[in-house]
Amino acid sequence: MGTLVVLVTVLAQQPAAAPAACKIYKGAGCCEATVTQHLTKEAVFGACGESDATYLGEQASKDSCKYFFKGAGAPEGESFVQLYVQTMKEVPSEPSDPFFKWKKVGRVFMTDKAASPKAAPMLASGTGLWLPGNGFMVSVNASTKVCTKPEAAKLARSLK
Repeated sequence: MGTLVVLVTVLAQQPAAAPAACKIYKGAGCCEATVTQHLTKEAVFGACGESDATYLGEQASKDSCKYFFKGAGAPEGESFVQLYVQTMKEVPSEPSDPFFKWKKVGRVFMTDKAASPKAAPMLASGTGLWLPGNGFMVSVNASTKVCTKPEAAKLARSLK
């Protein structure tokens, strides 16, 4: 019985869990550090000219994180940078995409041209970044309302 009392006392003395250290957008949880280590919101701030004043928050999904911003003249929710990290045994050396042609910017691939007229509106509204890693690949979709093409090229340097 004494052991049980000691155990309860030890549990009661442990500090409470720290509050979430993120700004959550629309009820989703904080993004996983295993995902955000590849592209932080601070890197988006620096490359895309955003700040805490325009940052609405993050939204977590399995293996992904979406950073939301206030876009000039854009409906809420359409201005974002989405990060997706996929683990895989065999990582291709370059993206294979039927919709876009890609160009290399340093060690990262960036969408360059639409492969068809139907894909052109998608390219006009966002820039894709793709980075192969060792056992994983990182993919980013940056809304042009947050990152212009030149800013997305700067953002490519921040991918890890």
